[in-house]
Order: sequence, then C-alpha cells, then structure tokens
Amino acid sequence: MWHHARLGSRWRRSLRRFGTAAARRFPLDEGDWFYSSEWYDLHSSDTNTVFRSSSDKGNGIVSVLAFPSSRPNQIHWPTTEKWLQERFTKLHPGLEHDGRFRIIGYQWRTLHFNDNTFQSTVKVMAFYQESQPSSICLMQQPHCLAVPYLKSMVSTGLATLASCKFDLKSATNGKKEMRILCIGHGGGSLPLFLTSKIKGAVIDIIEVDPLVISGSIRAMGFPAFSVVNSSGERIHERLYLRESDAEEFVLNGDTVYDMIFIDAYDGDDIFPRKLWDPDFPFLKALSNLLHPRHGTVVVNLHSDSDAYISNPSFSYFSKPFVQTSKHVSKVCQAYRKALVGNGNSSSGLGFFVSVPWVCNTSLVVCRGFALNNRNCSRDLVMNTITSKSLEIDNILNLPFSCLEYVKRDFTVID
Repeated sequence: MWHHARLGSRWRRSLRRFGTAAARRFPLDEGDWFYSSEWYDLHSSDTNTVFRSSSDKGNGIVSVLAFPSSRPNQIHWPTTEKWLQERFTKLHPGLEHDGRFRIIGYQWRTLHFNDNTFQSTVKVMAFYQESQPSSICLMQQPHCLAVPYLKSMVSTGLATLASCKFDLKSATNGKKEMRILCIGHGGGSLPLFLTSKIKGAVIDIIEVDPLVISGSIRAMGFPAFSVVNSSGERIHERLYLRESDAEEFVLNGDTVYDMIFIDAYDGDDIFPRKLWDPDFPFLKALSNLLHPRHGTVVVNLHSDSDAYISNPSFSYFSKPFVQTSKHVSKVCQAYRKALVGNGNSSSGLGFFVSVPWVCNTSLVVCRGFALNNRNCSRDLVMNTITSKSLEIDNILNLPFSCLEYVKRDFTVID
C-alpha cells in the first residue's frame, strides 16, 4: 500500500523532470515511475474494471483496474513467444501440444480498496496458444516494480542484509537458501520480483483476505500454483502463498527468516495496530522468527501526516533533527526496541529512509550490523550500506539503482 502525494502542478512538473532523467539512465526499467502516467489516472477513458467484489475482511470493495501499457515494444514479442514455447516444453517434457504461443499485449493492472485507495500496481502479459485461441492466460511480469516504495524496500533491505555479512551472492546464484516472509500480498509483485532475482529465495506470503488472493491470481497474473491448499500442498517450488492472519501465523510459526517484509494496510488505509503496538504479542513473536545474526525486517509506512514534530530520539545525517509524524516515530521505536533492543544496544540497527514521489517511509531494522562494527559511527553506517547497495545493483542486475533509494533522508533510530 502506498499513499500518493497531492498532485499539484509543481509536483507534476517535477515528476516529468524526474521521470525523463530516470528513463534515460535505466531504459530497460519498465516499472520506472516515468510510466505512472499510463496507470495513475483512474478516470482515464482507457480504464477498464476487470475485477470487483466486496470483502468481509475489512478491505471494503476490492477492485482491479486495467490500463494500456506502452512497453515492451511489439518488436520484442517474438522473443518472448519463443521463451513461452521453451518454458512449456521444459515444464511438460514429452507432452505433445499443437500450436504456438501468441502474445495479445501488455497491461498495467492496479489493485484498489474502496475504489480510491491504491494498493498495488503490476504489469501483466496476456497470451494464448494457437490451438486454443479462446483460452487467454495472464502472466505477471516479475521484473517490474512499478511503485517507488517497493524499490525502496528492496534496495534498503538487501543492502542492509548484505552489510550484516549475509552471503547474498550465493543466495542469488542458488547456492544458498534464503528464507523470506512477506506479510501483506497485494498484487504479489514484491515476492515475484525477489524469486526472479534470487534463485535461492524461498518465500512465505501471508494474506488475510481471500478476495485479495483471488484478485491477484484472476486479474493480476500472480501464479495460482503458489497457493498452499488445505492439505498443505502447492506446485510452485519457491513461493508459498497462504491465507492467514499475520498475527496468528507469526505466533504459531517456527521458521527462521533471513528477511521479513511487512506491507499490510486495510480498506481504511490503516496499518493495523496489532502489527506494531508492543501491547500486542505480534512483535515479540516476530522477533523469535528473525535470524539472530543477520535477520532484517523492512516495513512500509505512510509518512504523510500533516502534524510534524521534532523528535530528539532520532538522529539525522544531513540535518540537526528529523521531522516526522508521531505515528511513524512510534512504529519505528516499537520495531527497534522489540527486535534489537534499546537505542544503546550493540545488537543491531534501525533506520528509515523517505521514498521519492510518494508519501511513504521504508523502516529497516536488522541484527548483526553493530555486532560487526562495535564502534561504528553514523557516517560509517550510511557509507557501509551505500557501498553494499552498489554491490546489490551488480549482483542482482537490477534495472534501477539502489542508491536512489538508500541515501534519501537516511535517518538512524537511536
């Protein structure tokens, strides 16, 4: 879930300048914010509602809207059609089939709660087999992260994990297993991106609303074979999508995770209190599932409160103080204390960065960073994570630069 900024004319001019520059630097990034003009306008004449139903899990009306996409260009479609043919043959060896695969086109698809709240944006490919022209298939494009806060979560989280001596290169090559938990599913773009880039990643996805799961599969191209059924079976080799309450799953879980991503907002655009308030058992249970030496948690938070305060409990790299909402401050402090102890503890690190072009904050709490750098200064923290972000760009062959998200208003939680 992200909360967008108010769209004044000055903001739109800045967006065009930013988008044009970013597109020149990373021309292969189909999820660049520059393309948000294709799917951001809910009242566009090209908009088509492809899924709509009422949720009984507090999310109101859950809907998926479709918009035309300008990329990839049609000249690249034959290469993808050939890949589809090869993939089918690999998955079904010896099975005879008649007809080539043909691409119909690409679309942006956005998930909404209560019509006006953006929950997720993905790019899907529609295709069919010539022998079955009436059977249309949807495939979500795993390389495409369309919203800046997702890139921020990936960038800051992986750079921090690597700074805690986790061998991300071996995990990327499939030589080492990497256990990841995603709380909040949306359209599923984050776990799909991670599995496409990290061959050793095994990902549990927790979503409380079956309607969101249904919408992501039926209308957003998320792989149906990743869903864990009532008997505990599923087909996808590295994705486990479960319908479950986050608190219940964490309280009953026994898997130790290297990384945990939390992006869970309800139909009222609220981060549930039970997922951050120390009076609830969630944070303590989450701590038990986090790897003791390098475990890293990344949380997406809204930072658009109109009431700003100067909070002396935070230290800012480029300014003498940080201004942030009371709510964000409380959540950051709660996660920092629950997962790595008080601010004077040497057992871990907590920080957050702001996200460009949307009113979000990426909170990161990790274990092991301070253990490896007993006398580390704030500058050393930032420089270390910045340096690792350059390695992440190369190791994962990302279409976007991590630096753009890691260094933005880098704020350490004391």
